[in-house]
Amino acid sequence: MPKPLLAVTMGDPAGVGAEIIIKAFANPAIFERALPFVIGSCECLELAARQTGISSKIQACALLSDLVFDDGIIQVIEPFSFRIAELHQGQVSEHCGEAAVRYFEAAVRYCQAGDIQGVVTCPINKEAVHAAGFIDDIGHQEILSRMTGSNLTATMLMTTGLKVAHLSTHKSLAEAVRFVRQPVLLEKLRLTASSLGAWGISSPRIAVAALNPHGGEGGMLGREEIDEIAPAVKAAIEEGIDARGPFPADSVFYRATAGEFDAVLALYHDQGHIAIKVHNFENSITATMGIPFIRTSVDHGTAFDIAGKNKANANGLAKALDAAIDMLNGTLQ
Repeated sequence: MPKPLLAVTMGDPAGVGAEIIIKAFANPAIFERALPFVIGSCECLELAARQTGISSKIQACALLSDLVFDDGIIQVIEPFSFRIAELHQGQVSEHCGEAAVRYFEAAVRYCQAGDIQGVVTCPINKEAVHAAGFIDDIGHQEILSRMTGSNLTATMLMTTGLKVAHLSTHKSLAEAVRFVRQPVLLEKLRLTASSLGAWGISSPRIAVAALNPHGGEGGMLGREEIDEIAPAVKAAIEEGIDARGPFPADSVFYRATAGEFDAVLALYHDQGHIAIKVHNFENSITATMGIPFIRTSVDHGTAFDIAGKNKANANGLAKALDAAIDMLNGTLQ
């Protein structure tokens, strides 16, 4: 198959995005299965190259047609005039927040036009995005919903031996509990099954985590399992989805890593994120379900505390690129 053209968005310039791009692109292996290029700032990448001591060839391109994949050059499209003089690494900045959004918006437009096959994202900072005036754009997923008009999207986290879809992510815990309702659960089970199937896992076995301790203990510790979750699982099974549960959250992820399930549907942000990051944080990545193209991401934040210090690990970015290629080829394992 021809190598897919993939955009890598730099994320917040004040974070570690530029650093992990420099480190990941220094490995020629990332060009073996794809044609990745960067949407970001050449000056930020040049700064990161100096800070890491990595000799990188960085070239600005005005158009996709200008991209030439040769000699390991990091080719960059700059849709936003970033002012490097305003860069203060490790600090929240309105200018950096706008840059991060504009980089991602450009990548989404390329995907929507069919000019590229997918996008891999470096982290953005929610506080900086809000400071730039994007009040409703809590994260990448909300920007995707806004730009694609997708009514149903969801986050799936993946790492070696574990895949976790999320019923909800950017909600307070109190709001997330109110979100545990049969129609919502059934929608997310359908979305998880169809996404995994499209990415290469036929007839995926999906476990649903319980909300309450010990799965609610027959209603003594909460009735969500009885009133909402179990009926949703039953309805999914009747539609031909291999859904199972609900299972107590303190054991379901272990059972998944042992090979019993292909994925787990977690019911709120930390329930799923903690499981992934404890199991294998360095290899974890994020994918978005429910959009008309492939989007994967590193599974870490802007790491302002180490920005510019040559301490960031680029393994997550390499894994996100690999996952995007596998998903495009329908060979995800």
